Amino acid sequence: MVRTVTSFGRSGTFDWLYQRVTAVVLIVYLLFIVGFIFLTKDFGYQAWSELFAQRWMRVFSLVALLSVIIHAWIGLWSVVTDYITNRVMGGKATVLRLFVEAALAVVAVLYTVWGIEILWGV
Repeated sequence: MVRTVTSFGRSGTFDWLYQRVTAVVLIVYLLFIVGFIFLTKDFGYQAWSELFAQRWMRVFSLVALLSVIIHAWIGLWSVVTDYITNRVMGGKATVLRLFVEAALAVVAVLYTVWGIEILWGV
């Protein structure tokens, strides 16, 4: 079993499980939002504002945001480690891979903080 410091889970099995769970959360969130848009009679700013004023919706949105971050991190980490390798790119691949992973981590943290500020800010 391969373990790595930059992987999200403790192993590939946990990463696989996290991706499947986050995918379910995201599809449920998507179906809820689409259903709300199409089933609300007077859909507009007022209805949208009232929906997001409720604490449960903000929590649900926060869970969806964290699911996006986790899902994207695992997917992008898999792609980066598959394609930025010493075999493909030579000796500088490790440095480039770590740089790309660090850049992706910074973007993930910024999006998370920004999303929390949007959901819970004043």
